[in-house]
Amino acid sequence: MSGRVSGRRREVARILRAGRVATQEELLAALARAGWKVTQATLSRDLAHLGARRVSRPEGAFYELGDGAPDDAAAAVSGLVASVATNGALVVVRTAPGSAPAVARAIDLARLPGVLGTLAGDDTIFVAPARERGGRTLAGRLASLLGAPARP
Repeated sequence: MSGRVSGRRREVARILRAGRVATQEELLAALARAGWKVTQATLSRDLAHLGARRVSRPEGAFYELGDGAPDDAAAAVSGLVASVATNGALVVVRTAPGSAPAVARAIDLARLPGVLGTLAGDDTIFVAPARERGGRTLAGRLASLLGAPARP
């Protein structure tokens, strides 16, 4: 994930933590005031990546972040990831020695659509796609999330 994307997502998370935001339009306006010009489609992807959801409470409906702060966890381990590769059926994430369990936990916390589960060794993680042919799409998502190069 590029520094710009991760910076923007951190700003989205900061805005959501700072107060109640009822609509994406309000969030877009808050981002613009903070110097971020983004489209609604990009914002929707950022919200999904952050695990944000719109909830209804007695005091009204608003966006809140999901549990586990997946973007923070992924950002914390992104420097530990050497590569993400796939054979189409399975995604393999290579990490620095001893780092695979922490990176696998960050993947689990991200709750990416299409991840069936992770299995971590010392420096290698196997990520099982939820669909039989979902490896390539999932590898791209993981490479973006973890800020790592993706290899076919």
